[in-house]
Amino acid sequence: MRTTLDLPETLINEAMALTHIKTKTDLIKTALINLIQKEKIKDIKKYYGKIDLDIDLNVLRNR
Repeated sequence: MRTTLDLPETLINEAMALTHIKTKTDLIKTALINLIQKEKIKDIKKYYGKIDLDIDLNVLRNR
């Protein structure tokens, strides 16, 4: 999909220098993938301490 974006050149250049990504397209793809992963992790963290899995590690190790 083609999209026109107005992004600060300094921001793009800094990101490309830090990540060593050669193209703007790959840089934006990587940024979107990282953003999606971060948001999914944040969503999963909401369940911390709310799910009782009742796992006995000794039973699992002896399988």
